[in-house]
Amino acid sequence: MIYLFIHQNFPAQYRHLARHFAEQRGNSVYFITQPNNNQMAGVQKLVYTPEIGDRAALHPFTFELDAGIRTGLAAAEQCRLLEHQGIRPDIIIGHNGWGETLFVKDVFPDVPLLAYFEFFYHFRGVDMGFDPEYTTIFSHPSHLRTRNGINLLGFDAADWGHTPTNWQRSVYPPEIRRRISVIHEGIDTGLVVPDPAAWFRAGDKVLTREDEVITYVARNLEPYRGFHSFMRALAEIQRRRPRAHALIVGGDGVSYGYPTPPGTTYRETMLKELDGKLDLSRIHFLGQVPYDVYINLLQVSSAHIYLTYPFVLSWSFLEAMSAGCLLIGSSTPPVLEVLQDGVNGLLVDFFSPTMIADRVDEVFESPDQMQELRERARETATRGFDLKTRQLPRWEGLIADIIAGRRPQLELN
Repeated sequence: MIYLFIHQNFPAQYRHLARHFAEQRGNSVYFITQPNNNQMAGVQKLVYTPEIGDRAALHPFTFELDAGIRTGLAAAEQCRLLEHQGIRPDIIIGHNGWGETLFVKDVFPDVPLLAYFEFFYHFRGVDMGFDPEYTTIFSHPSHLRTRNGINLLGFDAADWGHTPTNWQRSVYPPEIRRRISVIHEGIDTGLVVPDPAAWFRAGDKVLTREDEVITYVARNLEPYRGFHSFMRALAEIQRRRPRAHALIVGGDGVSYGYPTPPGTTYRETMLKELDGKLDLSRIHFLGQVPYDVYINLLQVSSAHIYLTYPFVLSWSFLEAMSAGCLLIGSSTPPVLEVLQDGVNGLLVDFFSPTMIADRVDEVFESPDQMQELRERARETATRGFDLKTRQLPRWEGLIADIIAGRRPQLELN
């Protein structure tokens, strides 16, 4: 079998799937992506660099659409290089969001295309307008409507779609939902495991499960992942708990939402706001860390705080569950799809630092009860999202249906 994956940031969400097929004898795996240094045994990268349009020459509402078309054309050119070499994939699997899958069927019209539909934008009721403290980069509803242009064109170009959560599927129009399967990429719960003996070195401090360790993880420290609410809660947590240390993972860039003014970061903004209210000797900003360091951090966590706008669910949320963390999560979708208050974690109001601090107190005041929640969090990850026993077999079944021309069943997680 010949598999062709497409994602601008190789290997991204297709890490497990590409590796799985590359390890099977007789398969050839190709991956179209933009330049990066990541490599994977058995996977041949095909690198493209899209042209960048002149933003000043475009209508402000059409820049994303123009960029998506340019990206799609560049990705399709890599498909043509494969075609010229006599290589015809059995299936193409790619992310729809940036336009990469728009034109691949123009090169391989008879090859089935399974596209990743990650998020459909709404001006009200989802992430936009959720947080009144921060303005949106899409200040006009017509701009957001054109932002969905790539989504809609990509739907027309694909044979079938996939998305990781029921909630993400629910934000798409009904006619599109009919061709989207809910299937998560999977968590390696055999690798991400609890370890009561774990320890973590933060500066000159060695932390273990005997310490009060508050953890927070995001790709970047930004409002979309509740960094501002977390920091305000941390000031209160430190006031109440003089032994507590915070381990914070995340860069100073912006993955989602509105960027800070040039030369500033959300981390600096929050430190300035909370000047004099934080004990910085007990706060450890770790930046973006290697994967093994990140797992080690989860294993020593006493309370893992996960906050998010109504947006896509982070892998770190499920990996924290797999590591047996005590999850304190915001009462926002899609967290509510996975976390049940008092069953496998604790829920909080995204905007309430006091409530977050109250729940941290509960964690340390009821350790026996919290151990049961940890075990149920781990069970949630292994039962619903385990890579090898659940998700890979489901992926194989979905792909087999699409290759055979069968309509997949719309099974929800």
